[in-house]
Amino acid sequence: MDLHSRYPALSDLRDKARRRLPRFVWEYLDSATGEERTKARNRVGLDRIGFLPSILHGEVDPDLSVRLFGQTLPRPYGIAPVGMSGLMWPDAEGSLARAAAKAHIPYTLSTVATQSPEDLAPHLGNQAWFQMYPPRDEAIRSDMLARAKSAGFSTLVLTVDVPVASRRERQTRSGLTLPPRLTPRLMVQVAMRPAWALGMARRGLPKMRTLEKYAAEVDTALSSTAHVGYLLRTSPDWDYVAWLRDAWDGPFVVKGVLRAGDASRLETIGVDGLWVSNHAGRQFDGAPAAIDVLPEIRAATALPLIFDSGIEGGLDILRALASGADFVMLGRGFHYALAALGAQGPAHLIDILDKDLAANMGQLGARTLRDLPTPVALPAG
Repeated sequence: MDLHSRYPALSDLRDKARRRLPRFVWEYLDSATGEERTKARNRVGLDRIGFLPSILHGEVDPDLSVRLFGQTLPRPYGIAPVGMSGLMWPDAEGSLARAAAKAHIPYTLSTVATQSPEDLAPHLGNQAWFQMYPPRDEAIRSDMLARAKSAGFSTLVLTVDVPVASRRERQTRSGLTLPPRLTPRLMVQVAMRPAWALGMARRGLPKMRTLEKYAAEVDTALSSTAHVGYLLRTSPDWDYVAWLRDAWDGPFVVKGVLRAGDASRLETIGVDGLWVSNHAGRQFDGAPAAIDVLPEIRAATALPLIFDSGIEGGLDILRALASGADFVMLGRGFHYALAALGAQGPAHLIDILDKDLAANMGQLGARTLRDLPTPVALPAG
């Protein structure tokens, strides 16, 4: 089957994923928080960024490579962490790690994924990143870092924009709890999605494997949108970041930066990169579009900037790069691909993104990503 004839864009994979996933899983993956205004602003902000096409450049064979943390990567994008990734599709983390290794792009494992660093060790490429929700206990913190390093993860990502559990009302209305419990209401939804159900029956309900080692230390009731990770974690401060910088031997990225002043201060602490993100609208519904604050942050720091929030294709990647990002991450997109096509989905999305990047760079006469023109503002709508 020619996948490009049926699924030529990420939007096609998203539509297919919605039809294959139980409602509670779809709502977990696709929802934001509040009235989802921040999620909408991400799309509007990206759509306002345009380029003037450039003509008469002859044949253009675009080079998609970028430099990041002293290495050349063949593509300007990677796979962002998604909590409970294995809820979206069986062996999601394994499928994503293998696809990333084959494409030589970063794969980021969440602390609250359904496979542990040890589970993924055989499948990792040379761009394995570990995303940490900050454990309060120093012994747990040190042990988690040692496990990630031993498994082959080279870059540490500290997420700082989740000080408390968000509400995610769509997720709550669907009946999902974390970890999931198959109530009669959810079983009805599962019965309507046989491919998902069969895969989960083979692997069992997903659990937060990284945290299982530490879960016995806590026993407290949680809200429906929280999980054991919230009992283990703390809300980090500047001293916490400094501690991690000293403890981790390798690139260290802070994720969830939206203020230029914070970017400057993090640079002085010695972090290696900043991840500009509003958590795709999943945490706070009063935030600006992440793309709108990117140029100001770019002006405030010389550190590499990684970007996510709202990316839906190659043109969006170019918009972010031209606005100051050095690298771009997609989380939901790769999970739409998995849910739509199973293990072959991530590779197909990579092919979609590569083709979309090349087509748009050809319109701009950009042979390399360094040749991107200055963006222009497009009218609303």
